[in-house]
Amino acid sequence: MIDTDAKLAAYLPTLQSAEWIALDTEADSLHAYPEKVCLIQATTPAGDELIDPLAAMQLEPLFAVLSPHELIFHAADYDLRLLRKHHNFVPKAIFDTMLAARLLGERQFGLGALVEKHLGVKLDKGPQKADWAQRPLTERMENYARNDTHFLKPLTDKLKAELQQKGRLAWHQESCARLIVESSQPPVVDENTVWRIKGSALLAPAALAILREMWHWREKEAIAGNRPPFFVLSHEKMIEVAQVASEHQPVADLLPPRMHPRRRESLLAAVKTGQSIPPEQHPQIIRHHSQRPSEAEFRRFRELERIRDRHAQQLEIDPTLIAPKAALGDLARDWDQYLPELMAWQRELLR
Repeated sequence: MIDTDAKLAAYLPTLQSAEWIALDTEADSLHAYPEKVCLIQATTPAGDELIDPLAAMQLEPLFAVLSPHELIFHAADYDLRLLRKHHNFVPKAIFDTMLAARLLGERQFGLGALVEKHLGVKLDKGPQKADWAQRPLTERMENYARNDTHFLKPLTDKLKAELQQKGRLAWHQESCARLIVESSQPPVVDENTVWRIKGSALLAPAALAILREMWHWREKEAIAGNRPPFFVLSHEKMIEVAQVASEHQPVADLLPPRMHPRRRESLLAAVKTGQSIPPEQHPQIIRHHSQRPSEAEFRRFRELERIRDRHAQQLEIDPTLIAPKAALGDLARDWDQYLPELMAWQRELLR
């Protein structure tokens, strides 16, 4: 495990000179809040290494070395978002083996299924829900983590050859570039919807006001306790408390019996704050008014769907890779406005 500045400095020349680098991350979203990168796995022609981002060392030199390389990932989306959010790292180029498999028409595109099919190796499913922040890692956790990158280069070689043979390598390159851009964008938080949990659509405005205060209370408690929000209070319990409190009924008996007294009192205070919000400041019920497509739009949608599905059948790929139904609806409504949102290979197929 690379967990000191000295060890990292000794490893950087290996990365710098590597002809290829496979990368993966492990996070602790099931055990901490907000999640953080707990482990970085790297494989080069020199072998596999585990890098500890939780250790007291400077990681800027690592990302500076990684930046100019094309990095091999499997299902890069989550890894890229984590690295951008927590380390401000955006790679120059990637090769995503899951995306490659999907563009080749693979129906089972998990890493284990692809490694077994293409390389004849059956991977241990391993401790997928383990606490990756624990130290030291168990031997099984280390082996599982190394396997996440160990087979990516030979898998890439096979998938890339198939992409070239089928004339889809440029599709993959464009799709990977799009994935980098999309994953590097900071998430947009809508303060009017972020707290609307499952079940909130059934609540009246008075109950929504209470729920909103409870949600902000839970966020603070989760961050302070470094625990996911559902460990603080479940969605179902929040909905129940908000409903009962909006009817000015006592809610203390609804709270979990083992809740810490301090947490219980602060939650009841949040409920009281929500109850005191005047009606004119209550959140409004969101009503979705979908515009019914015109007959012409509907015909255009069906024609685009027919074209998409015909190409997907010929190519033996998932039709949504060419365009999901929402995109087809947008194109049917305004072709010129929404066509630029597609990638070049998708546009070419739909023309």
